[in-house]
Amino acid sequence: MPAAVALVVGVAGCAGHDRLTTVDSRAETVGHQRLRADATGGPGQVEAYTLKPSEGYRMPQLYAAPDPVLGDRDPRRELPPTTVCLQVVVSADGAVERSVPVSDRSECIAGAATENRVLVEAAQEAVAMWRYSPAAVCHFAAGRAPADRSDCRDAERVEPVAVSLFYAFTFEIVHGQHTVKTR
Repeated sequence: MPAAVALVVGVAGCAGHDRLTTVDSRAETVGHQRLRADATGGPGQVEAYTLKPSEGYRMPQLYAAPDPVLGDRDPRRELPPTTVCLQVVVSADGAVERSVPVSDRSECIAGAATENRVLVEAAQEAVAMWRYSPAAVCHFAAGRAPADRSDCRDAERVEPVAVSLFYAFTFEIVHGQHTVKTR
């Protein structure tokens, strides 16, 4: 990552439920932090970041998202709903930079089990192909920020930023048929 500042956004969403639930994360669970690269360009310090009155934030918009595919690599004929989670790092140009398995939350612990490694791999292969319209910090003229600060159309400057998002993938195999739900 260049010495430039990237915005890291954590979107909680790995809660396990029996049915798929959608949450408008723009209003409920977004935390803004700045990630500053160290002098060598490596990972640096994460610090809290509060948007200035003349700034807004536009969430990344996912526009290409193939589903994970298990295919023949998982020989199980039955698998109860099993959730694995990934932290997905999206670059400032909207490409997935990397994904990291998350298993430190109770609802994501199944991803740490050896027998579920294939589920994590399928999820990582899928998200590697995902594409987003990038997240951005919208810089408005002083005193000119619109009511909806996530709308960058009237911004003086739009600064694309990298983000980190959490996703949960719930796999199920019934009589050899694979399904997956993403949230």
